[in-house]
Amino acid sequence: MKLRNTIITLCLGLAMSMSAAAPRYIFYFIGDGMGIGQVTASQTYNRVALGNSDPLLMMQFPYAGMLETYSTSSTVTDSAAAGTALATGHKTRNGMLGVTPDSTAVVSMAEVLHDAGWGVALVTTVAPDDATPGAFYAHVPARKLTYEIGRQAAESGYEFIAGSSWRGATDREGNPNDLFDYMRSHDIDLVTSTDAARASGSRRVFLYSEDPFSDGNVGFTIDSIPGALRLPDMTAAAIEHMQRVSPDRFFMMVEGGNIDHVGHGNDGATVAVEVYNFNEALAEAYKFYQQHPDETVIIVTADHETGGMSLGNRKVGYTSHTEYIPYQCMSKDMFSRTVKGMRDNPEEIITWDKFKEFTAGKTGLWRVVPVDEKQEARLKELYDTMFEKQQTLADEKTLYSSFNALANEVYRVLNDNQGFGWTSGGHTGNPVPVYAIGEGMEVFGALRDNTEIAPTIMKLAGYELE
Repeated sequence: MKLRNTIITLCLGLAMSMSAAAPRYIFYFIGDGMGIGQVTASQTYNRVALGNSDPLLMMQFPYAGMLETYSTSSTVTDSAAAGTALATGHKTRNGMLGVTPDSTAVVSMAEVLHDAGWGVALVTTVAPDDATPGAFYAHVPARKLTYEIGRQAAESGYEFIAGSSWRGATDREGNPNDLFDYMRSHDIDLVTSTDAARASGSRRVFLYSEDPFSDGNVGFTIDSIPGALRLPDMTAAAIEHMQRVSPDRFFMMVEGGNIDHVGHGNDGATVAVEVYNFNEALAEAYKFYQQHPDETVIIVTADHETGGMSLGNRKVGYTSHTEYIPYQCMSKDMFSRTVKGMRDNPEEIITWDKFKEFTAGKTGLWRVVPVDEKQEARLKELYDTMFEKQQTLADEKTLYSSFNALANEVYRVLNDNQGFGWTSGGHTGNPVPVYAIGEGMEVFGALRDNTEIAPTIMKLAGYELE
């Protein structure tokens, strides 16, 4: 079997090298935490709730495969090790970024291309110094070294980086440091809106925002936060910038980081909407592909799966109810914070009926989504403890957030009745999907390892990774 796979790989590589023209434009889309369960949830939302007959764009690409994601230290990777593999073709230990397990720096495909004269853009819905974007420019033994990562971003020379707040711009006490001054000293225009990014006359633009939750993301799509950066808009702005400063050839990595953040919280509807938002960003790149089909390649994958998400659970059996998703207009994160604020507001008395009315308006529970007697009794019990007795219940903590017990139960009921199942609040070792389009991308229509993508694309473009 191994010999057969080796022969197939060699034949495909030979065919690729003989027939495929070297691309001038490379788009690398990474859905953080986006396993096949997340894609399926979003596609079912797309088909059932939104009534679209066409599948998600990524699912229409001609080549589809799967990717293994394990790191050198665990069968379940973290984003730093997975990002390093996707960016450099090297596996490393969880928590390490842009280095091998012995802390030797390894160059990313973006670094090689930039040194060869390509423009580079990195776009994400989470912090630009987080693991996945950082893997394309940083070399540190620990992903938490955000100040050092931010300085390396400045030193990278990359033309466009966009995301939420730069976590390394403040010290551990939250006091500003010199990171932004260091960036400006490298001729970087720091802007906080896509309009400002488009209006910038600088070759180097870093677009960022203060995230609403202080959790390192731009806010969740389902919350419709006024003024929040949106991934499709950031992607479009990045493409326009690259066409201005590096029109002949460029590389762009676009990450849907919020998929992972809400996956850690097991918020099924918000995951589906975030994947849909990621797919809308992909559509911006596809518009460019349609104008340059013989010179552009697009690959879509994930660093790992988060949550062990499934469509179908013990509550709903052989069905799901993604038609309920449009009635949810608040993420679990926003709901938890809002409910806590309601409880702590001495000027307003929140009765059980008021709480039910608020919850119905933000999630659809009671209004559209059925709540059985057992579920309502449990919710009422937690409401009484939190609002009537003013007692503090232990929060459920995830990697990025903390949820009060009442909010946690509300969203458990939502998941049960929407039809989403979960096995974990962390990452899993499940394989992740790969979708690709462009000359030579047929090699990804099989099971591959996450270290194979970067070297394969680089060979297609005429370069080698060390």
